[in-house]
Amino acid sequence: MQPSPVRRARRSTSAVFAVHGAAAGAFATRIPWLHEHHGLSTGQLGILLAFPAIGAALAMPLAGGVLHRFGARASVRGLLTLWCLAIALPALAPHPAAVALLLAVFGATAGMADVVMNAQGVEVEQRHGRSIMSGLHGLWSVGTLVGSAGGVLAVHLGIDARPHLLVTALVLVALAQPACRGLLDIRPTPDEEPPPRFSRPPRSAVLIGAVAMGAVLAEGASMDWSGVYLRDVAGGTETLAAVSYTAFACTMAAARLCGDAVVRRFGAVRTVRASGALATVGAATVALAPGPAVGITGFALVGVGIAVVVPLAFAAAGRSGPRPGQAIAGVATITYTTGLVAPTLIGMIGQLGSLRMSFVFVAVTTLLMVLGAGVLGDRRGGRRVAGATGAASAAAVATDWGTRRLPEGGKSVWAEFALPAA
Repeated sequence: MQPSPVRRARRSTSAVFAVHGAAAGAFATRIPWLHEHHGLSTGQLGILLAFPAIGAALAMPLAGGVLHRFGARASVRGLLTLWCLAIALPALAPHPAAVALLLAVFGATAGMADVVMNAQGVEVEQRHGRSIMSGLHGLWSVGTLVGSAGGVLAVHLGIDARPHLLVTALVLVALAQPACRGLLDIRPTPDEEPPPRFSRPPRSAVLIGAVAMGAVLAEGASMDWSGVYLRDVAGGTETLAAVSYTAFACTMAAARLCGDAVVRRFGAVRTVRASGALATVGAATVALAPGPAVGITGFALVGVGIAVVVPLAFAAAGRSGPRPGQAIAGVATITYTTGLVAPTLIGMIGQLGSLRMSFVFVAVTTLLMVLGAGVLGDRRGGRRVAGATGAASAAAVATDWGTRRLPEGGKSVWAEFALPAA
């Protein structure tokens, strides 16, 4: 018996998220290589890490038009392929200026691929009839774990970042092609107008976004700076520096995959308060770490503590007022912007003070999650909106596709497209 189109689409979307995460994880383990290879200071590395943010910010608003012009399946396949190839480019650059330019391309392809795969995930979730977004982003974290594990092995074997990332990119491109075959091939009708590029954030989203901001900042700091911190501050080897990201990704993936059950048992507010406390302990542990083992433990605790916060923030935004789509877009703007600037902000604090001081700052922001968790409570009745990670929020920044409230009768957000519901 053949699985239904929606089940096939769910499997394909899961694979797409895993491939996207694997690309991110592989690249993250080689950031210390870029740091050392080009002889960069902490501040210079922080400036370079701003260029993916610039590229993503410029390109993400274009993703809605790509979806409209090429349809969902082709958009995901094409942009995911470009993103996988882009992870090899910065390591090939001969000069920091070229690295900056290629990191902008890296960020542009990552952000646009984020938009289109999350738009697919939202549609599959609605047709499936139950929440799957948390699981999808859990699989993204599993992908980062696999990608970072490959990076750790490459570092341990002394393999240069250039052949490592080039081979990884080609392998992921090969995996991306069959992963996209079962996606819903949603296309616009001939008279459908292109979607708007931007959605104005409402005021109701500010408090919810502020709570999620701490989690996103801690995630960006851990992803991009854990390796450098373990090597330069805690005195770890190159291999241990790469392991630090793996520990973070592993605990975050496990927490995301188990998060729905925890929230059902304890509720969103208590879960976020406990999560924020755990993340604060983890960030403080990193800041005070006397050696690499304690530092790795701290990063692992941060991963557990922040895993479910942003998904719950998006669910709260969907319940926060009469226009949940605009609220989700507002939270998306806050969280995704924070994720883009976090690596640079951490680098600037490290340059002005020290990287230990940077993670003291992270601990303060995660403590604010504990204090503000009450805004994530269910203050009104209505449809529960599935959560999404900082990556998922990209779709709402560029366009309100996939975030509009269902009208009476449960009409799909993609209902204007010529694909009958399964």
